[in-house]
Order: sequence, then C-alpha cells, then structure tokens
Amino acid sequence: MTQQILDPASEAEAEMAGAARACIMAALDHSKAETIQVTINAGDGKDAPVLSLPPRALRFFADVLRQMAKREPMVLVPQKLELTTQEAAALLNVSRPFVIKEIQAERLKCRLVNRHRRIEFEELMRYQQAQKKRSEEALQRLSKLSQEMGEEL
Repeated sequence: MTQQILDPASEAEAEMAGAARACIMAALDHSKAETIQVTINAGDGKDAPVLSLPPRALRFFADVLRQMAKREPMVLVPQKLELTTQEAAALLNVSRPFVIKEIQAERLKCRLVNRHRRIEFEELMRYQQAQKKRSEEALQRLSKLSQEMGEEL
C-alpha cells in the first residue's frame, strides 16, 4: 500500500503549525485570487524564491497544519489507491473474513485482479460512512424504544 504515515508533531512543531495555519486561513479569508504567492525568506540576504500556489493547495496545507497543531498522527493516502482485503480489514479495524463477507453480501464493492480482490480507498470510505450512518440510526431506534418502554412502566 502506498501511503505516508506522519508521526505526531512535537510541542514546538504543533505551536508553529497552529500559528502558520492561522496565517494561511487569514490570507485565504481575505483573498479571491486565483493564485497566492508565498515568499520564502532564507535570511541570507539573497533574492527570495516566490512560489505561486492555488488557494486549494493552501487549504490542504491548512488542514495538515490543523492536524499537526492537534498533535494527532496522520496518514496520507492517494485517493485512487486500491487495497487488498487484508489492508482494507486493517483500515476498517475488522477481520479479513468480515471484509470478504461484506463483499459477498454486495455491501462492499471490489474488483478482481486475477483471483485477488482489490478495493478502492474511496469505496472503503463510502462503506465506512454508510456503516456509521446505520449505527447511528440503530442507536436512535434503540433510544426511542427505551423511552417508549420507560413510559409504559
């Protein structure tokens, strides 16, 4: 699986990340520009290079900086990544046989490469959101039933 795992930031890095995110968000909030230029100051008196970035890239950087400021670990995964059933199980925190049962029940889509199943990362995120929604709905039904039974007693 091609992914990048980033360890949690140190306290100093988290503080810098929070300040940098605030600056980026302030710049984005006051700008309708198609590109934003960032000047890098090396501090050696030479001409500073200038980067031209789309605002969308800065929003992504701001999201990364927010996670760093919270000192939470991050995993960067290419969106079109395909995972094996074992990798999908690890990501969902379930067993590999459970993933295979979900595929067979057509609740989780995959494609076959020879005899091996491959599941797109996007499909796993869709499945995870659907599972979360089903769990929340079941909890609401249970809560409602509990309230109704409490009224009858």
